[in-house]
Parts: sequence; structure tokens; C-alpha cells
Amino acid sequence: MSKLPAILNASEEDIQYLLSAQAHIGAKNLNVQMTPYVWKRRADGVHIINIGKTWEKIVFAARIIAAIENPADVVVISARPYGQRAALKYASYTHAQAISGRFTPGTFTNYNTRSFKEPRLIIVTDPRTDHQAIKEASYVNIPVIALADTDSPLRFVDVAIPTNNKAKHSIGLIYWFLAREVLRLRGTIPRDQSWDVMVDMFFYRDPEEAEKEAEISGGALDKGTGEGTGGYAEGGQSWETTDAGIGGWEASGPAPVGGINPALAAAIPSNAATSQWDTAADDEAGGAGGWTDSSTAAAATPFPEPTNEFSAADTFEPSTASNWADETTENVEGSGWD
Repeated sequence: MSKLPAILNASEEDIQYLLSAQAHIGAKNLNVQMTPYVWKRRADGVHIINIGKTWEKIVFAARIIAAIENPADVVVISARPYGQRAALKYASYTHAQAISGRFTPGTFTNYNTRSFKEPRLIIVTDPRTDHQAIKEASYVNIPVIALADTDSPLRFVDVAIPTNNKAKHSIGLIYWFLAREVLRLRGTIPRDQSWDVMVDMFFYRDPEEAEKEAEISGGALDKGTGEGTGGYAEGGQSWETTDAGIGGWEASGPAPVGGINPALAAAIPSNAATSQWDTAADDEAGGAGGWTDSSTAAAATPFPEPTNEFSAADTFEPSTASNWADETTENVEGSGWD
């Protein structure tokens, strides 16, 4: 760390982040060009990356990026799924361009391509996976910054950041450090304050895990209203069986949807259907046009009598010989039909 100014040195919290994300864990294979960045080799054959060299290269790459006047001239590339979210977040906060997913051949060399770009600098997540972008950048003299593991090829790579580029936490953390350092060098955020963007925003999220978290958060119980429980009360019991069960309601308690409270039903008088209407309004209106007493209403004839009435002998009986419903209806005199 002696090569950097004191203001650019890593804090103890930054080193803890790198160790927690396992950014120092390399691969069992070692590229000869990555030898200066390896600290030691474990007994199981895994190479350990020097964290101090990793931080030096992060600051060095950030100084190169901050020297570019137009931030849109920087392109971040990640074909691996673990680095796509980190690349998009880095491009969003530093106003760079991001290419996540498959890299279209000819993006840097064929001007007839719809996705043709002429960047001044590119950042790749894995030199082996993003080899097409590195190869095209070498054709048009574009500098390359790469996140390199111990087994990564460094051909046509100008600045290699030694780190574990196979773990999602390590990739997200390196992009988060790089974005924070670029913004500090540009003067967007002060160096003496922590960045308000959480590092979790740069981590890859499994779509299945994200759906499960959404389902769990959507079905959480609201103890005040019971919303989001899917019709079940606290403890997984149904609302219909939580209190006193069927038949245990009180007259003041609410009845279930579609049900009748037995206590309220018992309080209704049996002659409620034949109760008499209040005739006070009839007296005020002079007894005309108002509701009448139930006995008077029963005695009154609501409809005019028909001219031809049915007698006791005029009854319809189904015929056994033929279906009477299929026969044509005739207007027989005295049958009661007009």
C-alpha cells in the first residue's frame, strides 16, 4: 500500500468486506501472468490472492475511468449471469454503458451493426467468458480493464484486478468498490462519508429465490386487519372456526358471510311476516292511497274478476295417449283462456 497516497488507502472495513466476500480465494490453476498477485497456495491446492494488490488495482482502475471526460464512453461487459446485475448497477451509478448477456460480434468493429459502439474504455467481468469483446477491443485499440482470477488469461488485458470472479458476492463487491472510488474521484460523493448505496444492490439474485421472497412478503399477516393471510387467521386457522365455532355466536357478534346468527333469528317474532302496517299515515292522509290493515288487505280484491272462471270440473289432467304439451293450444269457449 506504500505506492498509494494515504488518502487512497483501504480502511479496515473495506478489508473486512473483501475477506467476507471471499475475494481473496483464487482457483487451483495458476496463470503465469497472475503470479505476482498470488500470496500463497493452500494445502488443498487453492491459491490465495493478495488483498493489498487487489485494492491497489481497484484504485488504479478508478483513476483511469475518472480521467475519461464523457462517462458514456465507458462500456461495462458481463456475459456471466453473476456479473450482469453488478454491471448494470455500475453503469447506472457512474453513467456508463452496460452490455449484459451475450456480446454481439462486431459491436466494436462493424459499423453496420445496430449495436455498434465506439467506447474509449471497456470493463469486462471475466477475460475467458468475455474473450470476444477483448479481441475486438484489441483490433480498434481500446484499453481493457478486467476482473481476473488466478487462472484467467491476460492477453490483450491492460489492467487486471486480481479477485475471485466466480463468486457472486466477490463480483458485486468489486464493482461496488470501483463505482464508489470513481464517484469519489469525480467529486460526486465526499471521501470522508460512507456511500449511501448498499453493496447488496450489486449482488446477483436468483430469480427463484426472488419469487419466494415476494410470495413470503405478500402473504405476511397484518395483525391489525388480517390482510394478506389468504382467508386464514393467525396460527393458520380459518376465520370460521377461530372463536366459538358454529352455533356459538352472540346476538351482538358478527355473522359469517352467507350465514344467519341463530340468536338474532330467535329474537324475530313468529308473526313478523303478518304484522300489520301502522295506519297512522292513513289517518293523516284521510284513509286514501295509504297502506291498509292486513285484514282489510286480505278482504280487498286486488285484481278484477275474470269474465270466465274455472270451475271445479275444469282441471287439466295429463293425457296418457299423447303428450299434451306438443298439441296446439286452442281457444275453447268457457275454458278460462281469453
